[in-house]
Amino acid sequence: MEQIIRFALQNFTLTFLVIGLIASAIALMRTHEPLTRPVVVEALFAYFLLFSMGFSCFYNFVMHTFFGDVSAKLIGWADSPFQREVGFANLGFALIGFLAFKRSFDMRLAAVVGPAMFLLGAAGVHIHEMIVAQNFAPHNAGVIFYTDIAIPLIGAVLLWMQARDGRPGRRLAATPASSA
Repeated sequence: MEQIIRFALQNFTLTFLVIGLIASAIALMRTHEPLTRPVVVEALFAYFLLFSMGFSCFYNFVMHTFFGDVSAKLIGWADSPFQREVGFANLGFALIGFLAFKRSFDMRLAAVVGPAMFLLGAAGVHIHEMIVAQNFAPHNAGVIFYTDIAIPLIGAVLLWMQARDGRPGRRLAATPASSA
């Protein structure tokens, strides 16, 4: 059990992605709306933003700000004040993710684009470190590296799907809506 918890905490980007998928499934099971494509996309996107952007970036804020030495060791780098800078950048991304959870398309666009640029940049640095420094530490070349690429791609696909459906931020109805 300890190994499972350790894996989940050290690979938090994957953990929060999976939790978001589970939350989406629960929301879809509880809705009384027909499970049309726009309803499914809304659930997937809302909980992706809440967990993969909001909670994941908040977790990253805590780790880089308060446990910078641990984070640096997992990445294979020396600790530095830059850890706190990365942490506070992640706090900003987390807040945007929380705000975008059930909001407008524009808010969701911001919640995906900012962190996506950060994550893709981080992936580029990880690739450079793997090639130049032979750094294959768990958080440089492991699950975190792959999710640094996958999370922006998933966000882009969800943005595209929601733009196509024109239904951002609509709440799933847990009970039948009353007519006015």
